[in-house]
Amino acid sequence: MNLPCSDQSIRPRKMQSASLPRGVEAVRCWCGDVCKVKEVTDFSDWLGMKFFMCANYESDPPESISAYVRPPSPPPLCMYYRWIDTKMSDWAVTEIRERGRRAWASLDLEERREKAEAEEKAEQKKEWEDYCVEQRAFLDEMIRKNQEEKLRLEEVYRQREQAREAERERKRERARAAKAAEEAGDGKGKYPCWTQ
Repeated sequence: MNLPCSDQSIRPRKMQSASLPRGVEAVRCWCGDVCKVKEVTDFSDWLGMKFFMCANYESDPPESISAYVRPPSPPPLCMYYRWIDTKMSDWAVTEIRERGRRAWASLDLEERREKAEAEEKAEQKKEWEDYCVEQRAFLDEMIRKNQEEKLRLEEVYRQREQAREAERERKRERARAAKAAEEAGDGKGKYPCWTQ
């Protein structure tokens, strides 16, 4: 890893300018310029490691003179970079472990939250189903009571109608008997008597 390299598959993507470590001399790239010192900032196996990079590297954007004007990137002269560090520093290892711990803790918290939400949804669904069953039972009971009341009222109306019909039949029979007796009589009382 300490040899000059132009392999883009292992080149770090996020980096920042860094100072030259003590005891290391600056080197020149393939195009002859003095290399810049960069430090990896992305969360990877190279976090915190420093490397030399060509000052004319294609992915190193030129400095902007204002917030609105950005000069165009110069064409790449070479794609040289070489690692200064051969292993990660202790702070980077600690940072990676801490980030991993936080990620697992966050994942665990997220899983517990999702589980709690799923349990709450299941409980709400069960409560809703129980409520629906209760309402259905209540409606069935009301329908049954209404049908019983309807049958009872129909029976009462039928009995009243029978009693009324029986009373009418009795009156018809009495009227027939009175008519027959009148027709069979001697005529007395056929006409009213007028007295002066």
